[in-house]
Amino acid sequence: MTKVLDNIAAIADKLRDQAPEAERLGQLPDATAQLLKTAGPIRLLQPKKYSGYEAHPREFAETVMATAALDPASGWIAGIVGVHPWQLAFADPKVQDEVWAEDHDTWMASPYAPTGIARPVDGGYIFNGRWQFSSGTDHCDWIFLGAMLGDAEGKMALPPTMLHMILPRQDYTIVEDSWNVVGLKGTGSKDIIVKDAFVPDYRVMNGDHVIDGTAQKEYGVTETLYKMPWSTMFPLGISSAVVGIAEGALAAHLDYQRDRVGAQGTAVKDDPYVLFAIGEAAADINAARQELLANADKIFDAVDAGKEISFAERASVRRTQVRAAWRAVTAVDQIFARSGGNAMRIDKPLQRYWRDAHVGLAHAIHVPSTVYHASAVSSLGLEPADHLRSMI
Repeated sequence: MTKVLDNIAAIADKLRDQAPEAERLGQLPDATAQLLKTAGPIRLLQPKKYSGYEAHPREFAETVMATAALDPASGWIAGIVGVHPWQLAFADPKVQDEVWAEDHDTWMASPYAPTGIARPVDGGYIFNGRWQFSSGTDHCDWIFLGAMLGDAEGKMALPPTMLHMILPRQDYTIVEDSWNVVGLKGTGSKDIIVKDAFVPDYRVMNGDHVIDGTAQKEYGVTETLYKMPWSTMFPLGISSAVVGIAEGALAAHLDYQRDRVGAQGTAVKDDPYVLFAIGEAAADINAARQELLANADKIFDAVDAGKEISFAERASVRRTQVRAAWRAVTAVDQIFARSGGNAMRIDKPLQRYWRDAHVGLAHAIHVPSTVYHASAVSSLGLEPADHLRSMI
C-alpha cells in the first residue's frame, strides 16, 4: 500500500471547502489540481520507472472513492485522468518518455469516443475531429483521443478500425464554455477540436487491440497490473467515483438530518420511516462499494495466476460495475427524497452531491442495456452479437 489515501485524508478539508468554487469556475481551481498532484492519486497506476506506484487496482478504486466523497469533481478527475497512466504504460516507450521524462506529474486527458478520422500518410496520420467530455482537460498537457482509421480521402476505412491517438497540448484546442451542465461542473469536461494535426505512428495505439488485450501482449508487459483487461480498469475509475459520490452524499445527509425537525414537528432522529431509509441506503451504498472492490480483486488475482480472462468474465465484470453504480445512486435518491425542502438550497452540499451522482451515472460506461444483455447471453454459453461487445 502507498500513502496516497493518507495524503487525501490530510487535505480533506481543503478538497471539501473548494468544491463550490470548482462548480462556479466550471473546472478545478489551479490550487486544487496542485493539491491532487502532490497527494498522488494520478500516479497510482503509473509505472515505477516514472515515479509511479504501480498500485493494486483496489487501492486505486479506494482512493478515487475517498476523493469523490470529499469533492465529486476531484474524485471524478482522479478516476478518469488517473487511469490514463495505466494505458500509457504499454504504449511506445518513445511517447512514454515524451509525456513523463521531464515531469512525472504530467496529466493526460481523453475521451476515447472515436469521433475523429485518422488519414494515413508517410510516417503517421493526419488527424481531424471533435470530441465531448474531456474531463480535467484544462490541467492536462497530453490527451488520448479516439478515432476511426481513414482512407486516402479522409473517409472511414472498411472494415472499421478504432485507434487511440496520443497528442500533446499544442496539437488540439479546448473549446471554452462547452461544459454547461447540471452536475459535475467542477470536472471541466469540455469539448476538444483537432484540425489537420500530424500524429506520428509511435503515438498511435490500435484501440480494438487495447480493449481486447492484444496490445498488452504485443508490448510484452510482465506486471500483473498492466495485463488487466481494459474493460476492468477504465470503468473502475468512473464507477468508483460514482460510489464515492454516493458515500459523500450519505455523509452530507447524516450531517444535515442529525438535528433536523420535519414539517410535522417530529425530529428526524425519532422518525422511524426516515431512519429506515437511511439504514437501507447505507447498506446499499456499502454493498456497491464492496462488490466493486471484490470485482477488481477477483480479476487481479486471476490475471496474477496467469489465467486468460474470457469475454464472459469481462462481461460479468462490467455487469457488476454498472449495477454497483446504479445501486449507489438509487440509494442516494431514497435519502434525498426524505431531506425536505431546505436540502434543495444551493448552499447545502447534499443537492450538489445528488446532481453530481446523476451526471456520473449518465456516463456511457454505466448504460446497463447492452452490458446486461451481453452478460446474460454469455452466461448461457452463447456468443453475443458484435454490437453487444462494445466496451467489454
